Amino acid sequence: MATFKVLLDRETCIGAGACAKAFSERWKMNDNDGKVDLVGGETTDKEQVLEIDEHELDRMLEAAQSCPVNAIHIIDEKGDRLI
Repeated sequence: MATFKVLLDRETCIGAGACAKAFSERWKMNDNDGKVDLVGGETTDKEQVLEIDEHELDRMLEAAQSCPVNAIHIIDEKGDRLI
């Protein structure tokens, strides 16, 4: 089964919430700073990272495509950026 890495650049995020509307199981608004959090993701200094499988890919692609500032990136197993 293929896996994909989802990256959220929290510095770029403006808190539009489009991703949370598209895939609420994986994206939640953060009341502290008004930005989104990647549910289940690991937080580093500037981003949140989550590995998903192909079952979540379509909804995650929809969420990433809905972001008005392109703060969400999806990378496949080869290292190629899908978004």
